[in-house]
Amino acid sequence: MKILVLGASGQLGNCLKKVSGERNIIDISFPSEDTGNILNVELLRDLFTSERPAYVVNCAAYTAVDKAEEDIETCRRVNKDGAGNVAELCKTFGAKFIQISTDFVFQGNVAKLLSETDPTEPTNIYGITKLEGEHLTANILAEHFIIRTSWLYSEFGNNFVKTMLRLAGDRDQLSVIVDQMGSPTYAIDLAGAILDLIAAESKAYGIYHYSNEGAISWYDFAKAIFHISDSPVKVNPVRTTEYVTKATRPAFSVMDKTKIKNELGVAIPYWRDSLEECLHRLKSSEKVIS
Repeated sequence: MKILVLGASGQLGNCLKKVSGERNIIDISFPSEDTGNILNVELLRDLFTSERPAYVVNCAAYTAVDKAEEDIETCRRVNKDGAGNVAELCKTFGAKFIQISTDFVFQGNVAKLLSETDPTEPTNIYGITKLEGEHLTANILAEHFIIRTSWLYSEFGNNFVKTMLRLAGDRDQLSVIVDQMGSPTYAIDLAGAILDLIAAESKAYGIYHYSNEGAISWYDFAKAIFHISDSPVKVNPVRTTEYVTKATRPAFSVMDKTKIKNELGVAIPYWRDSLEECLHRLKSSEKVIS
């Protein structure tokens, strides 16, 4: 079963490279943006023709949440039209499609676990365009899996964990938002779940939620990062109203993972255990470099 990963240079794409390598998965391809640009249909068609994938994982996305409020056209082209392009080619070539989405499709104004069937009312352009990508995917192709995730981090790319560690080298205290609740997701865990889904050859198509288990605020997340990494940085809690951003964020976007656990048999680690693993890997990589 040939697997094609689009957006291979991003955080999740790099994690899929790492996990597939650890599992000795050979029949998987990670094309560069030069050959796998989801906005270039002709290039994609050539790629599908040469690769003939059984599964396509789309990790490509416009994720600059605040910038998206002003760069609406580009954000929509990537998150909606790009997903539609891939879905159309999957339909043409008979491939199954795994589209990565986000908790930002929810308004997040109610403190309850969010299921796949709960109303989606995104409040920012990023969330709106990712939801449009979901709808387009589902309308084009029946054989799809849409996986919504949240607060993604890893050893790769730019993310909250690496930002906190970098800032810890420059400052003795930081202010972090305390009234936005969610679930961190170690992208290595998500990559493993995606590969497990493919290996199972499931036909239970549809929308699924995946994040690490547990619910915390960004403030709690930062505290845990510094505690595990033995950093003396003091973390001060601030409310969303004190930290104004162009895009609004969900106040509560903790997703219910019952469906993916029951229907696809996916095991999900606890957020702190995964954070400890990520920080251990980051520390080990620093030792190797030095």
